[in-house]
Amino acid sequence: MGGKESRGLSMAQAKMAEAGVDQVAIDVFSHYYRLVQHGETGMIPESAIAPVNAPALADQEVPEDAQLEAIRATAVIKLNGGLGTSMGMDRAKSLLCVRRGLSFLDVIARQVLHLRKEYDAQLPLVLMNSFRTSEDTLAALARYDDLAVDGLPLEFLQNKEPKIRVDNLEPVTWSLDPELEWCPPGHGDIYTALRGTGLLDELIDAGFRYAFVSNSDNLGATPDKAVAGWFARSGAPFAIEAVRRTAADKKGGHFATRVNDGRIVLRETAQTLPEDLAKLQDLDQHRFASTNNIWFDLVAMRDELDRRDGILGLPLIRNEKTTDPSDAASPKVIQIETAMGAAIEVFEDARIIEVTRARFIPVKSTSQLLVLRSDAYDMGPDFGLDLVPDETPFVDLEGPYKLVGEFDKRFPSGAPSLRRAHSLVVKGDWTFGEGVSVVGDVELDGNGGRIAAGTVLEEQSPPSH
Repeated sequence: MGGKESRGLSMAQAKMAEAGVDQVAIDVFSHYYRLVQHGETGMIPESAIAPVNAPALADQEVPEDAQLEAIRATAVIKLNGGLGTSMGMDRAKSLLCVRRGLSFLDVIARQVLHLRKEYDAQLPLVLMNSFRTSEDTLAALARYDDLAVDGLPLEFLQNKEPKIRVDNLEPVTWSLDPELEWCPPGHGDIYTALRGTGLLDELIDAGFRYAFVSNSDNLGATPDKAVAGWFARSGAPFAIEAVRRTAADKKGGHFATRVNDGRIVLRETAQTLPEDLAKLQDLDQHRFASTNNIWFDLVAMRDELDRRDGILGLPLIRNEKTTDPSDAASPKVIQIETAMGAAIEVFEDARIIEVTRARFIPVKSTSQLLVLRSDAYDMGPDFGLDLVPDETPFVDLEGPYKLVGEFDKRFPSGAPSLRRAHSLVVKGDWTFGEGVSVVGDVELDGNGGRIAAGTVLEEQSPPSH
């Protein structure tokens, strides 16, 4: 078996080199391949961690001039490699329309352009695209001719790596669609890609000290001077914005303290043992989730990468899938991944800071997209999103709504009013007319049908067909 595994690594390295993948990325992939080869699972048992506390941003006092100084030394990076395949998309997820004819990308660009004026800051915006999102994204941003900052690119590309067969640890071959032989290495690749493309040095040479990184599907993640000021004041090399976990976060990752050295760690669901899942979901035990809004000191990051020869050594995430996600009979593969936030355990003095949910509006499903498109959020002249009710309405769309194309057909006149809704659970196939309002807790049964224009859906009120 040992020879077979070495052969698998050699084949993968050759395949990456032939595809023009950066040597640093090949070295990083090789590091994780060997972990998989030796049976590493990346699991973090409950016995190895303890709950963690986070100071609140609201309690920090940083003078205005210090906040502005920090934000003016900050570059903005958006993770934009995702295709939205879970929602049936085959192009950059950030091209999805959010509201008023604006996509995620439009809103991000306009948020940054507004804040440049407000803060009198350069605030360069750089997107980490994948080999599948680059072209569409740059075409969509071409209308913003003042977005690029002189001397800096608008994008850099994340690396790609071969999917590895579970049975023999060799790169998979899939002649029906050779693109499916490749996968991204998870967003932990950002550090490898920043170094390999030279962008890390470019940002430092251009006079920037800090990076603010967030997901392009989280429109709450604006480059905020208050967080920048706190981060600069802390002197920490690395920090992540945390939120209190709610019922909606039960299945997601959380922060904890590692027992043996006291460092903060981020445990993802994929790194949790089956017998520890109940503890993962205990909101009193583990109270803080990651927003994936990350701040780091560019110089500290460069120094650490140099010290480790480009391999930060983030915890492995061993993700088993099928070669073709839509074909359960296609060969089982391992996608070797790392999480960007896991770098928190690499830096001794890393921090977390508790922020409000206003900075965490992720869209991972059409249920969350419906809330974002509804009047539960107001979009201000700064293109920021303000939640109107006290709490985000909980929406669960079952059945045919999962894919964006089918979802849009069922809301032909736009989202219903949700600003007075507490929850909306939709079973069956319902189409919503114009001006429908949801009040309180509403559940639609599995019979399906059409909800007439102007209907007010209230608790236990039967929908009018």
